[in-house]
Amino acid sequence: MDTYAKVVTGLKSAVEAAMNKAIESGALPQAELPDFIIETPANTARGDFATNAAMAGAKAFRMPPFKIAQAITENLDLSGTCCERFETAGPGFINFFLGAEFYASVIREILTDPEGYGSSDFGRGEKVNVEFVSANPTGPMHMGNARGGALGDCLAAVLGKAGFDAYREFYVNDAGNQIEKFGCSLEARYLQIFKGDEVEFPEDGYQGADITDLAREYADEHGDALLQKTPEERRKALVDFALPRNIGRMQADMATYRINYDKWFFESELHQSGKVREIVDLLTEKGLTYEKDGAVWYKNREVVTEKLLKEGKTPQYIENLELKDDVLIRQNGNPTYFAADIAYHKNKFDRGFTTLIDVWGADHHGHVMRMKGAMDAIGCDGDRLNVVLMQLVKLVRGGELVKMSKRTGKAIQLRDLLEEVPVDSARFLFNTREANTQMDFDLDLAVTQDNQNPVYYVQYAHARICSIFKALAKDGIIPRECTDAELTLLTAPEEKELIGHLALYASEVISAARDYDPTKVTRYVTQVATLFHKFYNACRVKGDDEGLMQARLALCNCTRAVIKNVLTMFGITCPDSM
Repeated sequence: MDTYAKVVTGLKSAVEAAMNKAIESGALPQAELPDFIIETPANTARGDFATNAAMAGAKAFRMPPFKIAQAITENLDLSGTCCERFETAGPGFINFFLGAEFYASVIREILTDPEGYGSSDFGRGEKVNVEFVSANPTGPMHMGNARGGALGDCLAAVLGKAGFDAYREFYVNDAGNQIEKFGCSLEARYLQIFKGDEVEFPEDGYQGADITDLAREYADEHGDALLQKTPEERRKALVDFALPRNIGRMQADMATYRINYDKWFFESELHQSGKVREIVDLLTEKGLTYEKDGAVWYKNREVVTEKLLKEGKTPQYIENLELKDDVLIRQNGNPTYFAADIAYHKNKFDRGFTTLIDVWGADHHGHVMRMKGAMDAIGCDGDRLNVVLMQLVKLVRGGELVKMSKRTGKAIQLRDLLEEVPVDSARFLFNTREANTQMDFDLDLAVTQDNQNPVYYVQYAHARICSIFKALAKDGIIPRECTDAELTLLTAPEEKELIGHLALYASEVISAARDYDPTKVTRYVTQVATLFHKFYNACRVKGDDEGLMQARLALCNCTRAVIKNVLTMFGITCPDSM
């Protein structure tokens, strides 16, 4: 348990013990102890920690909160809590003030294991599958994939830091209707090379220039050999040629983006193994399918309605959702994407993952409920499937919306972005806004090398600390281990504020993991940089008092360690000089 958590736990125990003593003495009536919290208040000038125990106990003790607070404080013992005093405020808040022991403990804790600092066993090794990006392999990756990649990868990193066994996965939709359309599109472009515009392009085909490029690549390598083949043979040959190239490019783009997946899972494997058909058979056995117009349908309305009624939703609420049933097997006998998706999520549970996290675009909102319901229907726990819905991202340059690449004159792709914007900036900036909010990605800001760029601002704090150590080393000053007495010299408000924020790291990681929101840690490390610059401007590191100088060097070292810890976790470089 880290120092911050120990303080919270210690204060909670001390307040509970005080309430029990007050009950024994008659100062409080006999009652079950209320649930209450220990928190860090927004304004730490009124206390480093606070509790709402008195307000929370008003109903149970049937007393005004200020009298409950008085009974608690009269019996409160702060021994072992790292707090030196307390005050009551307002209607009954109890505020606690940390002593020098706390600040010294935080510094010792960080310097004992800089790389491991912030880690916890919160997740207790639970196996979590984080599936993200999963772009359609029939075309290049776009800006939504750029945002989803950064969010998903950093979420997995946060989960790992918080003690979960996080597994990164990319689901490749290399089967089904989109591959058939891919083949037809490639065929049309290939035939147009030799026969011109007399070959009509499919109305619902993929119009992208990448399709034309792939057809041209095949023609350049193999000539007109496919003209003599049947349409089925021709499409298969073109897909077999183009699909691996597209997937290879996707893998290369993800590697450039510093995302390394534990598994690239191919949908085709589910079909080849018969798992998709097994899902349809299972749902049929459970009486959850029916045939209509030559297709097999899944009773989505029935399943989701039952689930929502159990959750306490009203019939009117459910009616307003306008739930519909879904096709599992088309009239042509081919399974739908939905059928394969059910089989895929069951496969993840079958592989031993107890929690599934999918990062999807907001346009998949309606798919969430039916997929959770389908998991329940096949005997898996739908509540174990969690979906992070990600809003759109807009590219902005000079305050204007950007839709086309300067280099190609075509729609901007992930590869275009990574050629223009440093990976550090992309990964950091995409993690500055929560997934459920729309985002304007400022291309000018992303390439700026000054403190306006958030990642530069944080990296500069790290480099600045490194320069402090280099400058002092030239003067023969080398950091050493500090005594407890020396660490208690860190009493300036800027020093205490910085140390207090460093102490929050593990709790911020846990909060980010619990809420599936890695942007919390991005904001946290930005604040670390802000507080360091504030400390540096207020407190001279090099000075005549050798003990204070060493204590401040220890604080600099701790700050550097935490910044490096976060940036490394998020796949962002940590330069020593800038």
